[in-house]
Amino acid sequence: MPMSLSPSISRRDALWQLGGGFAGMALSAMLAGEKAASAEPPALRPLAAKPEMFPATAKAVIQIFCPGGLSHVDTFDYKPELTRRAGTPFDTTGDLEFFASKPGNCQPSYWPFRQHGDCGRWVSDLFPRLAGHVDDMAFIFSMQSKTALHGPAMFMANSGFILPGFPSMGAWITYGLGSEADNLPAFVVLPDQRGLPPGGPINWGAGFLPAVHQGTMLETAAGKPPLADLFPPQERVGIRDSEPAGRAFLDLLNQRHLAERADQSALAARIAAYEMAARLQLSAPEATDLTRESARTCSHYSIDDPALGPFGRQCLLARRLIERGVRFVQIYCGAENTTSEPIRPNWDSHEDLARDHGYWGPILDAGAAALLADLKNRGLLETTLVIGSTEFGRQPAAQGKGRDHNPGAFTAWLAGGGIRGGTAYGSSDELGFTAADAPTYCYDLHATALHLLGLDHTRLTFYHNGIERRLTDVHGHVIHDLLA
Repeated sequence: MPMSLSPSISRRDALWQLGGGFAGMALSAMLAGEKAASAEPPALRPLAAKPEMFPATAKAVIQIFCPGGLSHVDTFDYKPELTRRAGTPFDTTGDLEFFASKPGNCQPSYWPFRQHGDCGRWVSDLFPRLAGHVDDMAFIFSMQSKTALHGPAMFMANSGFILPGFPSMGAWITYGLGSEADNLPAFVVLPDQRGLPPGGPINWGAGFLPAVHQGTMLETAAGKPPLADLFPPQERVGIRDSEPAGRAFLDLLNQRHLAERADQSALAARIAAYEMAARLQLSAPEATDLTRESARTCSHYSIDDPALGPFGRQCLLARRLIERGVRFVQIYCGAENTTSEPIRPNWDSHEDLARDHGYWGPILDAGAAALLADLKNRGLLETTLVIGSTEFGRQPAAQGKGRDHNPGAFTAWLAGGGIRGGTAYGSSDELGFTAADAPTYCYDLHATALHLLGLDHTRLTFYHNGIERRLTDVHGHVIHDLLA
């Protein structure tokens, strides 16, 4: 029977009803086609699990990224010489120029350092809970960036290039290994509730890789759906699905259309995204429902704490996603700079480092420590690589009551997934100004992460514009000193 429209219905409502019908088709076609998934052409299963190049120690990655520039000299990189020179001129020649200031006097850490664990690692009092996990953590004290600008430094940390448009590490990993989760994305991003980080979604883009490998952003705020528009609005819930035959026919048309256009990765990604959206209607609410966790677990992550809870939710969600086969989860602790008052929305502490880091420190400390402990107690840390990173460090000299950007030295840490805990690699100079021993870039961190996942960073390539591209470009080496 032909569709009849009420004379009062608007063109927009008519189009919405038609689109809603197609959404129903996609859902039904997905459910009906599950049993035949193995018979689908590879183009329709771009995220199917792939074998490692060699035996892996890690199956998944959780990356905690602190945008803004976490100060290494106030957290993990102990510099007693900076304390001895406190108040003396940092630049004795007058030749130095920092990103946004002239160097002030030497400024020691705003928090005292103490030794922790069997390894005797020095950690500042800003991170008392993380300090209890140093025997499971490995530190790189000689990290460097090629830029002091937030956006380009973020791109470099995520993709290896200071220009936007290159595939992120998460995209490369899912390209190389696929996913073990049929009903969830392979690469999930959990942004800070305050907003997106500097550079926005480009940080988890797929670049020139097939578009299906880009990260999928999930909402982390309590009470909100995990994905926008995952379900019809309340006033549209009465829309009925089309007939089963029509749904199956749509699936058949998709497959035939793609078979004739196998080189169009955007088309394959779009079809896969529609099918994933249908599956997410069932899986995403379950995966992100923290009421399924015990009160003890929620308390462990400080879920009910107004300040600590939002990041605690991100960390708990990351554990739940990894349990369900998600390959790469990226957590952002901080958002884009929108204001400097009363507290910076990230770690970019130019005006008042004691104030800003003093706010963010307990947030990161509580969530990251809870995540490490939870993963370890569940036996997941052995196969989950956890990375803590930032785009650059901060200067040892004062900028008023804050610190300026420092691409010359910063600290990253790793745990689990084949990492030898209690170890360290490289060092900065006696003041923490620049890398002194074994300067290390994102290429080396990326190469090491890929190695733990069973991927050779020199062989994980994609031909693009006449070049065999790779995550580490023409650089990078595996940091074997950190491997168990």
